[in-house]
Amino acid sequence: MVAIAEARGLAEGSTATVDGVVTVAPGTFNSATGEQGFALQDDTGGIYVSLPDALDLDLDIRVRVTGKLGQTAQQTVLNAKAAAVTTLGEARSVGPKDVTTGDVGEPVEGLLVRVGGSVTKAVEDDQPYGFKVYIDDGSGEIQVFVHLVDGQPVIDTVSLAIDQDITVTGLAAQYETTYEVAPRLAGDLVAQ
Repeated sequence: MVAIAEARGLAEGSTATVDGVVTVAPGTFNSATGEQGFALQDDTGGIYVSLPDALDLDLDIRVRVTGKLGQTAQQTVLNAKAAAVTTLGEARSVGPKDVTTGDVGEPVEGLLVRVGGSVTKAVEDDQPYGFKVYIDDGSGEIQVFVHLVDGQPVIDTVSLAIDQDITVTGLAAQYETTYEVAPRLAGDLVAQ
């Protein structure tokens, strides 16, 4: 078993076993990923676990996962099968790391983060994958990618307006060359 930060540094194709706390429930990002993965983190870092099959795991549950390191659209992932995920049971809540919009990048990829800023442009409809919201706190614009769950966006995108101040909690993720924050549930958006 290795720390998540150490696993993230292993060569693609390496097998790793990590323990962590679930920060994104399985299947939440299915609209864009086409799989049933989830995210977990420990005190050293976070990682997205790509799974072909749905698992019933609650947020803040501790799990152990064995899988192979890989890249999906340039995001570091741990590719695993459901049988390689063991629930350890000890629940402990993981709070988001506060970061500036300009600091969402490789150093925080895989972590649960919280960003705040002003909406910089109209919400972009990127269905069937989700919606794109852009915010900036003055340190650089970041994309908030809002996935669909049961056909609906995980946060309310309809009421968002340009120049509105919002705070978003979500997974610091990467899609190709774009870093983004992906909220997990309705409460991950706080509008001012």
